[in-house]
Amino acid sequence: MNKLISRNVKLHLYNTLIRPIVTYASETWVLKESIIKKLMIFERKIMRKIVGPTRSEDVYWRIKTNQEINGILKGQNIIGFINPSAWSDGHCPHAARSHSFVHISTS
Repeated sequence: MNKLISRNVKLHLYNTLIRPIVTYASETWVLKESIIKKLMIFERKIMRKIVGPTRSEDVYWRIKTNQEINGILKGQNIIGFINPSAWSDGHCPHAARSHSFVHISTS
């Protein structure tokens, strides 16, 4: 990645451009274990490119571990972004439609 762009700008671009494009129409997806695994691998690969390597105590460069990447994401990974059961604010379009029914009594 370009070193002229700061890490914060790269993270902002990922969160505002890349993640929404990758998850476009995800509310219609069936999240199978294989798809979840591929999405998580994709996200960790992008995040490793953004944050770069880490210098260890013995002066060797290494890639960041999955735990370090999760720490950078602060628990807000791509699956939490697209998983409707994680939507706590009630903005699921299917749930919003289901509450719009009006019961008409015929008695």
